[in-house]
Amino acid sequence: MSGGKDDEVDQLRSFNRTYTTHLGLLETHLANSRFTLSEGRILYELAHRQEPTAAEIGRTLRLDRSQISRTLKRFAEQGLIISREDPAHGRNQLLSLTAKGRAAFDKADQGARDSVAALLDALPLSRRAELLRAVSSIKEVLEAKTAPDLIVRELRTGDLGLIVHRQAVLYAAEYGYDGSYETLIAQILADFHRTFDPHHEAGWVAEWDGKMAGSIFLMRSEEQAIGKLRLLYVEPDARGVGVGRQLVEACIARARTAGYRQLELWTDSQLTSARRLYARAGFKLRDTKVERHFGQDIGSETWAMAL
Repeated sequence: MSGGKDDEVDQLRSFNRTYTTHLGLLETHLANSRFTLSEGRILYELAHRQEPTAAEIGRTLRLDRSQISRTLKRFAEQGLIISREDPAHGRNQLLSLTAKGRAAFDKADQGARDSVAALLDALPLSRRAELLRAVSSIKEVLEAKTAPDLIVRELRTGDLGLIVHRQAVLYAAEYGYDGSYETLIAQILADFHRTFDPHHEAGWVAEWDGKMAGSIFLMRSEEQAIGKLRLLYVEPDARGVGVGRQLVEACIARARTAGYRQLELWTDSQLTSARRLYARAGFKLRDTKVERHFGQDIGSETWAMAL
Protein backbone atom coordinates (compact mmCIF):
# COMPACT_ATOMS: atom_id res chain seq x y z
CA MET A 1 0.00 0.00 0.00
CA SER A 2 1.38 3.42 -0.98
CA GLY A 3 2.23 6.11 1.55
CA GLY A 4 -0.67 8.24 0.34
CA LYS A 5 -3.15 5.38 0.73
CA ASP A 6 -1.71 4.56 4.16
CA ASP A 7 -2.32 8.15 5.24
CA GLU A 8 -5.92 8.02 3.98
CA VAL A 9 -6.56 4.77 5.86
CA ASP A 10 -5.06 6.24 9.03
CA GLN A 11 -7.27 9.34 8.74
CA LEU A 12 -10.44 7.29 8.33
CA ARG A 13 -9.54 4.96 11.19
CA SER A 14 -8.78 7.97 13.39
CA PHE A 15 -12.21 9.41 12.56
CA ASN A 16 -13.79 6.03 13.34
CA ARG A 17 -12.14 5.94 16.77
CA THR A 18 -13.28 9.49 17.51
CA TYR A 19 -16.94 9.12 16.60
CA THR A 20 -17.37 5.70 18.21
CA THR A 21 -15.97 7.11 21.46
CA HIS A 22 -18.06 10.28 21.45
CA LEU A 23 -21.28 8.49 20.52
CA GLY A 24 -20.73 5.80 23.14
CA LEU A 25 -20.62 3.01 20.56
CA LEU A 26 -17.88 1.19 22.46
CA GLU A 27 -20.28 0.48 25.30
CA THR A 28 -21.72 -3.04 25.51
CA HIS A 29 -25.24 -1.65 25.15
CA LEU A 30 -26.79 1.44 23.60
CA ALA A 31 -27.42 4.39 25.89
CA ASN A 32 -30.24 3.73 28.37
CA SER A 33 -30.98 0.43 26.66
CA ARG A 34 -30.44 -3.30 27.05
CA PHE A 35 -29.78 -3.71 23.32
CA THR A 36 -26.41 -3.95 21.61
CA LEU A 37 -25.64 -1.70 18.63
CA SER A 38 -26.48 -4.40 16.07
CA GLU A 39 -29.68 -5.33 17.93
CA GLY A 40 -30.67 -1.68 18.01
CA ARG A 41 -30.15 -1.34 14.26
CA ILE A 42 -32.23 -4.44 13.57
CA LEU A 43 -34.99 -3.05 15.80
CA TYR A 44 -34.81 0.23 13.88
CA GLU A 45 -35.33 -1.56 10.55
CA LEU A 46 -38.27 -3.49 11.97
CA ALA A 47 -39.82 -0.26 13.24
CA HIS A 48 -39.37 1.61 9.95
CA ARG A 49 -40.21 -1.06 7.37
CA GLN A 50 -43.52 -2.64 6.43
CA GLU A 51 -43.13 -6.33 7.32
CA PRO A 52 -39.54 -6.86 6.11
CA THR A 53 -37.95 -10.27 5.71
CA ALA A 54 -34.77 -11.29 7.52
CA ALA A 55 -32.94 -11.25 4.17
CA GLU A 56 -34.00 -7.64 3.48
CA ILE A 57 -32.73 -6.50 6.87
CA GLY A 58 -29.48 -8.40 6.38
CA ARG A 59 -28.85 -6.79 2.98
CA THR A 60 -29.56 -3.32 4.32
CA LEU A 61 -27.31 -3.66 7.36
CA ARG A 62 -24.72 -5.90 5.67
CA LEU A 63 -24.93 -8.34 8.55
CA ASP A 64 -24.23 -12.06 8.41
CA ARG A 65 -27.33 -14.21 7.91
CA SER A 66 -26.59 -16.29 10.99
CA GLN A 67 -26.26 -13.16 13.14
CA ILE A 68 -29.59 -11.86 11.87
CA SER A 69 -31.19 -15.24 12.54
CA ARG A 70 -29.90 -15.44 16.12
CA THR A 71 -31.02 -11.91 16.92
CA LEU A 72 -34.50 -12.41 15.47
CA LYS A 73 -34.86 -15.67 17.40
CA ARG A 74 -34.05 -13.83 20.67
CA PHE A 75 -36.53 -11.10 19.77
CA ALA A 76 -39.23 -13.71 19.15
CA GLU A 77 -38.49 -15.48 22.44
CA GLN A 78 -38.76 -12.13 24.24
CA GLY A 79 -42.11 -11.41 22.59
CA LEU A 80 -40.77 -8.41 20.64
CA ILE A 81 -41.63 -9.66 17.14
CA ILE A 82 -44.09 -11.87 15.36
CA SER A 83 -43.87 -13.41 11.91
CA ARG A 84 -46.25 -14.67 9.27
CA GLU A 85 -45.79 -16.55 6.04
CA ASP A 86 -45.41 -14.40 2.95
CA PRO A 87 -48.39 -15.30 0.71
CA ALA A 88 -46.35 -14.43 -2.40
CA HIS A 89 -43.28 -16.44 -1.34
CA GLY A 90 -44.12 -19.24 1.02
CA ARG A 91 -40.54 -19.73 2.19
CA ASN A 92 -40.27 -16.12 3.41
CA GLN A 93 -41.38 -14.92 6.83
CA LEU A 94 -42.74 -11.39 7.12
CA LEU A 95 -41.64 -9.74 10.37
CA SER A 96 -43.25 -7.04 12.49
CA LEU A 97 -42.95 -5.66 16.00
CA THR A 98 -45.42 -6.54 18.70
CA ALA A 99 -46.75 -3.86 21.03
CA LYS A 100 -44.02 -4.92 23.46
CA GLY A 101 -41.45 -4.68 20.69
CA ARG A 102 -42.64 -1.22 19.67
CA ALA A 103 -42.39 -0.03 23.28
CA ALA A 104 -38.88 -1.49 23.56
CA PHE A 105 -37.86 0.28 20.34
CA ASP A 106 -39.35 3.59 21.44
CA LYS A 107 -37.42 3.46 24.71
CA ALA A 108 -34.13 2.53 23.00
CA ASP A 109 -34.64 5.15 20.31
CA GLN A 110 -35.32 7.90 22.84
CA GLY A 111 -32.19 6.92 24.76
CA ALA A 112 -30.11 7.18 21.59
CA ARG A 113 -31.68 10.55 20.73
CA ASP A 114 -31.00 11.88 24.22
CA SER A 115 -27.38 10.76 23.99
CA VAL A 116 -26.82 12.52 20.66
CA ALA A 117 -28.71 15.61 21.85
CA ALA A 118 -26.36 15.82 24.84
CA LEU A 119 -23.37 15.66 22.49
CA LEU A 120 -24.78 18.49 20.34
CA ASP A 121 -25.72 20.61 23.35
CA ALA A 122 -22.10 20.50 24.53
CA LEU A 123 -20.95 22.18 21.30
CA PRO A 124 -21.06 25.91 20.47
CA LEU A 125 -23.58 26.68 17.72
CA SER A 126 -20.87 27.26 15.10
CA ARG A 127 -19.18 23.93 15.90
CA ARG A 128 -22.55 22.18 15.86
CA ALA A 129 -23.34 23.52 12.39
CA GLU A 130 -19.87 22.51 11.19
CA LEU A 131 -20.33 18.99 12.56
CA LEU A 132 -23.73 18.56 10.89
CA ARG A 133 -22.37 19.77 7.53
CA ALA A 134 -19.50 17.29 7.79
CA VAL A 135 -21.87 14.45 8.72
CA SER A 136 -24.09 15.30 5.75
CA SER A 137 -21.09 15.25 3.39
CA ILE A 138 -19.88 11.90 4.72
CA LYS A 139 -23.36 10.41 4.30
CA GLU A 140 -23.63 11.68 0.73
CA VAL A 141 -20.23 10.25 -0.22
CA LEU A 142 -20.88 6.82 1.28
CA GLU A 143 -24.39 6.53 -0.14
CA ALA A 144 -23.60 7.87 -3.62
CA LYS A 145 -24.74 5.43 -6.30
CA THR A 146 -22.92 7.01 -9.24
CA ALA A 147 -19.66 8.81 -9.94
CA PRO A 148 -19.67 12.55 -9.12
CA ASP A 149 -20.83 14.85 -11.93
CA LEU A 150 -18.25 17.06 -13.62
CA ILE A 151 -19.47 20.17 -15.42
CA VAL A 152 -17.69 23.19 -16.88
CA ARG A 153 -19.74 26.37 -16.64
CA GLU A 154 -19.30 30.10 -17.17
CA LEU A 155 -18.64 32.49 -14.30
CA ARG A 156 -21.15 33.42 -11.65
CA THR A 157 -21.19 36.15 -9.01
CA GLY A 158 -18.79 35.23 -6.21
CA ASP A 159 -16.53 33.01 -8.32
CA LEU A 160 -13.69 35.50 -8.73
CA GLY A 161 -13.15 36.00 -5.00
CA LEU A 162 -13.16 32.28 -4.35
CA ILE A 163 -10.72 31.66 -7.21
CA VAL A 164 -8.26 34.20 -5.79
CA HIS A 165 -8.55 32.61 -2.35
CA ARG A 166 -8.13 29.00 -3.50
CA GLN A 167 -5.24 29.69 -5.86
CA ALA A 168 -3.37 31.76 -3.28
CA VAL A 169 -3.80 29.06 -0.62
CA LEU A 170 -2.92 26.14 -2.90
CA TYR A 171 0.13 27.71 -4.53
CA ALA A 172 1.48 28.77 -1.15
CA ALA A 173 1.06 25.23 0.20
CA GLU A 174 2.28 23.35 -2.88
CA TYR A 175 4.98 25.65 -4.30
CA GLY A 176 5.86 28.08 -1.53
CA TYR A 177 4.53 31.20 -3.28
CA ASP A 178 4.42 34.26 -1.04
CA GLY A 179 1.69 36.86 -0.69
CA SER A 180 2.72 38.69 -3.85
CA TYR A 181 1.03 35.95 -5.89
CA GLU A 182 -2.32 36.62 -4.23
CA THR A 183 -1.90 40.35 -4.91
CA LEU A 184 -1.09 39.65 -8.57
CA ILE A 185 -4.03 37.37 -9.32
CA ALA A 186 -6.43 39.64 -7.44
CA GLN A 187 -5.33 42.52 -9.67
CA ILE A 188 -5.55 40.38 -12.83
CA LEU A 189 -9.10 39.35 -12.06
CA ALA A 190 -10.12 42.83 -10.96
CA ASP A 191 -8.91 44.21 -14.32
CA PHE A 192 -10.63 41.33 -16.15
CA HIS A 193 -13.93 42.18 -14.48
CA ARG A 194 -13.56 45.95 -14.91
CA THR A 195 -12.75 45.89 -18.66
CA PHE A 196 -14.47 42.65 -19.62
CA ASP A 197 -14.88 42.16 -23.38
CA PRO A 198 -17.46 39.40 -23.96
CA HIS A 199 -16.44 39.04 -27.62
CA HIS A 200 -12.82 38.21 -26.83
CA GLU A 201 -12.73 37.11 -23.17
CA ALA A 202 -14.35 34.47 -21.01
CA GLY A 203 -13.92 32.53 -17.79
CA TRP A 204 -14.99 29.05 -16.75
CA VAL A 205 -15.38 27.16 -13.51
CA ALA A 206 -15.29 23.37 -13.27
CA GLU A 207 -17.67 21.88 -10.73
CA TRP A 208 -17.01 18.40 -9.39
CA ASP A 209 -20.01 16.96 -7.57
CA GLY A 210 -21.42 20.47 -7.13
CA LYS A 211 -18.23 22.05 -5.71
CA MET A 212 -15.66 24.28 -7.41
CA ALA A 213 -12.92 22.04 -8.77
CA GLY A 214 -10.93 24.49 -10.88
CA SER A 215 -11.04 27.44 -13.24
CA ILE A 216 -9.47 29.00 -16.33
CA PHE A 217 -9.65 32.32 -18.20
CA LEU A 218 -9.31 33.56 -21.76
CA MET A 219 -8.05 37.15 -21.80
CA ARG A 220 -6.92 39.70 -24.34
CA SER A 221 -3.28 40.57 -24.86
CA GLU A 222 -1.63 43.71 -26.19
CA GLU A 223 -1.73 42.17 -29.66
CA GLN A 224 -5.19 41.85 -31.20
CA ALA A 225 -4.52 38.48 -32.84
CA ILE A 226 -3.16 36.83 -29.68
CA GLY A 227 -5.26 35.59 -26.78
CA LYS A 228 -4.00 34.54 -23.38
CA LEU A 229 -4.85 31.43 -21.39
CA ARG A 230 -4.56 32.49 -17.75
CA LEU A 231 -4.95 31.26 -14.18
CA LEU A 232 -5.65 27.59 -14.80
CA TYR A 233 -5.90 25.64 -11.56
CA VAL A 234 -7.44 22.36 -10.38
CA GLU A 235 -8.31 21.44 -6.81
CA PRO A 236 -6.14 18.59 -5.41
CA ASP A 237 -9.05 16.20 -4.85
CA ALA A 238 -10.29 16.70 -8.43
CA ARG A 239 -7.03 15.96 -10.22
CA GLY A 240 -6.67 13.01 -12.53
CA VAL A 241 -10.29 12.91 -13.73
CA GLY A 242 -10.06 15.27 -16.70
CA VAL A 243 -10.91 18.59 -15.05
CA GLY A 244 -7.83 20.40 -16.37
CA ARG A 245 -8.24 18.93 -19.85
CA GLN A 246 -11.86 20.08 -20.12
CA LEU A 247 -11.00 23.57 -18.92
CA VAL A 248 -8.15 23.92 -21.43
CA GLU A 249 -10.35 22.59 -24.24
CA ALA A 250 -13.06 25.13 -23.39
CA CYS A 251 -10.53 27.96 -23.50
CA ILE A 252 -9.02 26.85 -26.82
CA ALA A 253 -12.45 26.46 -28.45
CA ARG A 254 -13.52 29.94 -27.32
CA ALA A 255 -10.24 31.46 -28.51
CA ARG A 256 -10.89 30.06 -31.99
CA THR A 257 -14.46 31.40 -31.97
CA ALA A 258 -13.16 34.83 -30.90
CA GLY A 259 -10.91 34.91 -33.97
CA TYR A 260 -7.51 34.73 -32.27
CA ARG A 261 -4.74 33.37 -34.47
CA GLN A 262 -2.57 32.36 -31.52
CA LEU A 263 -3.05 31.44 -27.88
CA GLU A 264 -0.30 32.04 -25.32
CA LEU A 265 0.22 31.21 -21.67
CA TRP A 266 2.78 31.71 -18.92
CA THR A 267 3.62 29.05 -16.40
CA ASP A 268 6.16 28.00 -13.80
CA SER A 269 8.42 25.04 -14.65
CA GLN A 270 7.49 23.53 -11.26
CA LEU A 271 3.92 22.95 -12.45
CA THR A 272 4.73 19.66 -14.15
CA SER A 273 1.15 18.36 -14.45
CA ALA A 274 -0.02 21.60 -16.06
CA ARG A 275 2.95 21.56 -18.47
CA ARG A 276 2.07 18.02 -19.59
CA LEU A 277 -1.53 19.12 -20.09
CA TYR A 278 -0.48 22.08 -22.24
CA ALA A 279 1.81 19.89 -24.35
CA ARG A 280 -0.96 17.33 -24.98
CA ALA A 281 -3.35 20.15 -25.97
CA GLY A 282 -0.91 21.33 -28.66
CA PHE A 283 1.02 24.14 -26.96
CA LYS A 284 4.74 24.44 -27.65
CA LEU A 285 7.33 25.81 -25.21
CA ARG A 286 8.57 29.02 -26.81
CA ASP A 287 10.75 30.64 -24.15
CA THR A 288 12.15 29.80 -20.73
CA LYS A 289 14.32 31.68 -18.25
CA VAL A 290 14.95 31.93 -14.54
CA GLU A 291 13.19 34.88 -12.91
CA ARG A 292 12.39 36.05 -9.40
CA HIS A 293 8.69 35.75 -8.70
CA PHE A 294 6.58 35.17 -5.60
CA GLY A 295 9.51 35.12 -3.21
CA GLN A 296 11.66 32.60 -5.11
CA ASP A 297 13.59 31.94 -8.30
CA ILE A 298 11.43 30.00 -10.73
CA GLY A 299 11.59 28.68 -14.28
CA SER A 300 9.51 31.28 -16.11
CA GLU A 301 8.04 29.72 -19.26
CA THR A 302 6.00 31.02 -22.20
CA TRP A 303 4.00 28.52 -24.24
CA ALA A 304 2.05 29.15 -27.45
CA MET A 305 -0.14 27.37 -29.97
CA ALA A 306 -1.34 28.39 -33.42
CA LEU A 307 -5.09 28.39 -33.85
